[in-house]
Amino acid sequence: MAEQPRRSKQKEQKRGTAKKKKRMTPRKWFFALFFTAVFAVVCGIIGYLFITLNGERILTEQADKLVLGEASIIYDVNGKEVTKLYDASANRENAEFDEMPKLLLDAFVATEDQRFYEHSGIDFFSIGRAVVKDVIARSKVEGASTITQQLAKNIFLTADKTFFRKATEASIAVALENKYSKQEILTLYLNRIPFGKGIYGIKGAADYYFDKDLKDLKLWQIATLAGMPKAPNRYNPINDPESSMARRAVILKLMYDQKLITQQEMEEAKAVVYEPPANLEEKKSDPYKAYIDYVIEEAVKVIPNMTEEELRIGGYRIYTSLNPTAQQAVEKEFADDDNFEKSTDDQKAQGAMIIMDHRDGTIQAMAGGRDYVRKGLNRVEVKRQPGSAFKPIVSYGPALETGDYYPWTVINQEQQKCFGDYCPRDPHGAGAVSMQQAIKESRNLAAVWMLNEVGINNGIAFAKKLGIELAPEDRNLAIALGGLTNGVTPLQMAEAYSVFANGGKSVDPHTITKIENTSNKKVFTYRAPQAKQLMKPETAWYMTQMMQTVLESGGTGTGARIDRPVAGKTGTSQHGIPGFNSSANRDAWFVGYSPEWTAAVWMGYDITDKQHVIKKSSSQAAAMFGKVMKQAMKNVKKSSFQQPSGIKQEVKEQTAVTNFNAVFLADQAKVQLSWTAPEDSKGVTYRVYRKDSSESEFSVFVDAITTSVDDMSVFPGMTYQYYVVAYNAEEDKESKASESITIEVPETEVDIPEQPMEPDTPDDGELPEIPNDGTNGEVTPTPPVDPNQPVETETPPGDGGTDSPGPGNDNGNNGNGNGSVDPGQGADGPVESTDPGTGDGTVTGKGTTDKNDAGSAGGKA
Repeated sequence: MAEQPRRSKQKEQKRGTAKKKKRMTPRKWFFALFFTAVFAVVCGIIGYLFITLNGERILTEQADKLVLGEASIIYDVNGKEVTKLYDASANRENAEFDEMPKLLLDAFVATEDQRFYEHSGIDFFSIGRAVVKDVIARSKVEGASTITQQLAKNIFLTADKTFFRKATEASIAVALENKYSKQEILTLYLNRIPFGKGIYGIKGAADYYFDKDLKDLKLWQIATLAGMPKAPNRYNPINDPESSMARRAVILKLMYDQKLITQQEMEEAKAVVYEPPANLEEKKSDPYKAYIDYVIEEAVKVIPNMTEEELRIGGYRIYTSLNPTAQQAVEKEFADDDNFEKSTDDQKAQGAMIIMDHRDGTIQAMAGGRDYVRKGLNRVEVKRQPGSAFKPIVSYGPALETGDYYPWTVINQEQQKCFGDYCPRDPHGAGAVSMQQAIKESRNLAAVWMLNEVGINNGIAFAKKLGIELAPEDRNLAIALGGLTNGVTPLQMAEAYSVFANGGKSVDPHTITKIENTSNKKVFTYRAPQAKQLMKPETAWYMTQMMQTVLESGGTGTGARIDRPVAGKTGTSQHGIPGFNSSANRDAWFVGYSPEWTAAVWMGYDITDKQHVIKKSSSQAAAMFGKVMKQAMKNVKKSSFQQPSGIKQEVKEQTAVTNFNAVFLADQAKVQLSWTAPEDSKGVTYRVYRKDSSESEFSVFVDAITTSVDDMSVFPGMTYQYYVVAYNAEEDKESKASESITIEVPETEVDIPEQPMEPDTPDDGELPEIPNDGTNGEVTPTPPVDPNQPVETETPPGDGGTDSPGPGNDNGNNGNGNGSVDPGQGADGPVESTDPGTGDGTVTGKGTTDKNDAGSAGGKA
């Protein structure tokens, strides 16, 4: 039992010894603190090196991010800005440091980073102050990021708030401060930060919210902009004017506290009420979408190896031929629902229009459709069936080019209404018609007959010269009426008609005149290709004269008239819906030109079915042309179509006599001849030609000044033939001969009336007195007319078909077999109508041809 107390005492002694060992002496404290400090310094140095080196590494690897993407700008023909090619992350226009007023720079520094010019990327003083305030408020009430850190976050980092991300932000900020000056950092910052409404950068914000250049900003505007980066969508003056105004007051107080402005300036700037600029809607509306999309497509093509994204954010200045007056006229009329047929549902009747100056190929204006959206379906580049608008390109143009046909050439297709098994019908029926009248009334048979005469191969080759290459399946007569396999675009039609308008010379459609980069260096300048003479100037002139009649009374395009000369052609295509019996159409066109500009208008539905067809035909397309062009060209100097040298004028024939009649009067032993004078009988005499049964040729029997004459020199048993021509001595023209009439004089003896005998001497026995006129009483006979004198006539080129007019409506029904068509009726005249047939070497109807047209056909080439 004695041992136990002894053990307890020993344990207590050991515990006391242990306590003494744990006690820190001053010396130990010194060394502990020393090594802790050393460790901290080493960690700090390592941390600093890590931050610095990591920031330098990131900055080096991602240096391209420092090159700010800048929105490229598109300018109109007057050099005025139209729009910026904003990208989702680059809706900006960069400003140089020298462009920024000092007060603007001071406002942002006062608001975002008051010690900006003193720290090296990280402001430890501000961090400490922020920590103290946060501790006192027991929540985060103040940020400590410098402008440099905000720039680093904006350029290189995501928006997460992890410790590692904040450390990386700090490291990049230090690297930025080591590499760039304060001016450069501030410039980068102000060009990159967001200002709401998708706007990035101070220059774009000043323009959008105030319609001002940076140098023209007032104090209240500067303070408004300086307050926005903290919460761009909340503090922009459009979204929330009250919050913006309150935030502006805070910024002005900060500027006043830092003695940047006076109290009076602060109070005056606080009181201003924001009013949006007058042109804000234009800035918001993203104007002229179809034209801008076309410009972008063209720019990517003309700058080698350029992507659209690179183009948009490359800061390029793209100068175009966009004519604001013309474009606004197009936009206005395409926004008017009354210019389009009403649909039965939500699918709207659509349209497209392009206007170009054929003198230099510049595209003035464009509509890609109604309610066009950016990067949408640009119907100017969509192929449709051209209908009768294709007749000048493939039938009449090639015919005029041969030099064998003229506008006044008479096409007589009375004997030919079918071409193989292809029998296009038209409401005018068959008959003689001039080529000019055929195109005015849009006759089908005439166009098909003409293509058959010049040859399908020649028609296709002529179209190719005008920029339209047809498919192999198009080698048939249906192309005369616009029945194509693939169709054509409004742009192609405008280009083709521009050649007629340009005296037969090629035209190169384009929108861009030049492109400059951010260094004002030209990276592209448009140079027109050498113009080619694609057709004779005479051909272009004659076609222009012919198509001017289309707008005259009785023509199919009267609605396209404006206050200057215009030539053009309408066109429609059949709906082509199987089992649908209707005269409605799939496509309606008008393509025309003045001496200065060419335009093509198309109307129809994107998807054609029984509920979505055009009922008003080409009249509405012609009306759209007239409405737009009248406004679009109001500032364009008027001119006239220039006639080239060597143009032949129509030689008008002397009108022939009518109702020629000849009858033998037995009781008087004479043949009595009579006729009706022509309408243009002024100064006209008549030549009666006669040939008896013993003669081989006709000769002039008598010249007469009246419309009747007697032949008393006939003999029994003889046969006589007569015809009459009208003769204009002043112009030395004979008309065509009347019909020939044959008279047989009977063999029976003819009683010749006994003539009283004049006595040899008078009753008074005196001789008759001889006149003293040197004739000795003899009568001088009329000198005979030379029977070999030529008769001027014009032989018609042959037979053919007819084609239909229709100033308002080019309607008809598609068909099969022999190609019959039921014509429709237009708004102000007959209609264009045709139909494809089927048969060997003729037509297979596609249902995509003009109302005057057929589907696909084969025939004489």
